Amino acid sequence: MKISIGGYSFNNTFLQGKMDVFGYLETVKYRYRMDVVDLWNGFFIDRSGPVYKLADESYIRKIREALDEKEMRVVNFAVDGAHLWDPDPDVRKLLYDNALIHLEAAEILGAETVRIDTGGSYKEFEPMSDEQFEYTVARYREYAERASERGYTVGPENHMGPSLLPGEMKRIAEAVDHAGFGILLHLGRWKADEKEGDSIVAPWTVHTHFDAKTAVQNDAADKVRSMLAGGYNGYWGVEYNAPEHQYTEVEWIISAVKRIITQATAPAGNGGSPA
Repeated sequence: MKISIGGYSFNNTFLQGKMDVFGYLETVKYRYRMDVVDLWNGFFIDRSGPVYKLADESYIRKIREALDEKEMRVVNFAVDGAHLWDPDPDVRKLLYDNALIHLEAAEILGAETVRIDTGGSYKEFEPMSDEQFEYTVARYREYAERASERGYTVGPENHMGPSLLPGEMKRIAEAVDHAGFGILLHLGRWKADEKEGDSIVAPWTVHTHFDAKTAVQNDAADKVRSMLAGGYNGYWGVEYNAPEHQYTEVEWIISAVKRIITQATAPAGNGGSPA
C-alpha cells in the first residue's frame, strides 16, 4: 500500500529538540517500516531571514547518503519559504532565488515530486490579479521545464492564498500545461467548492496528504475512490502534527488511512462500504 509520512507530522517533536532529519529517516524506516519519505524542508532551514535559508549543500548530500544507506526514496519534498508571489518585487526575487536553491537540493535528494507554494495570504483567499496570475504561470512553467528534464514534477499545494480555491488551481494548471507540473493535494482543504475541490484538481495531482480531520470523515473512502477513478496512482501521505504523543498519533493515522484505502478498493459487498 502506497503510504508516506509527511515530515511536518513530527514538527512538535522537532521543536522540542527530540528529532532532526536523520532521526526522521530512522523513524520512518525502522519504526514504521517504510522505504519512502515525504521530506519537509522545515527540518533543515534557517528561518531568521526574509526567506528560509536552506542548509548548505554538504548537509543536503549527507541526507542523500543517509537515504541511500537505508535504500529509501523521496516521494515528495515539501518546500516552505520559497513560494512564488509576494507583492514586493524585491521579496519576489529573493523567493525566486531561494526556489532555485531548493530545486537543486531536490535534485540532489532525488525527489520525485516537489511542492513550492503559490504564495498569498493565509487569511485572504481571493482570485489572482492578472499580474499575479501571469507571474505565477511563468514561474511554474519554468520550474516544470527544469523538473521534466531532470525526472520529477513541481507545483503547488492547496496551502495558502489562491491555491485554496480549486478553480484557481485548475486555472494555473491549464495555463502552465506542462508534464513537469504536478499538484500536492491536501485532501479536503479548500476555502471554496469544498465538496468538488479534490476532483477538480485530480487530473494534475501527483501526491496527496491526509490530515486527522480528513481521516475520520464519513466520505473519506469516497474521496479515495474519486481520485483513483481519475487515474491517481501516487502516494497517500499522512500529515498530522499532533500536539503530543506524536509517534503514537502517527501510527494511528497510518492505520486509519490504510483502512480507508482498503474500503475504497475492496470489491462491492466485500467490505467496500464507506468509512
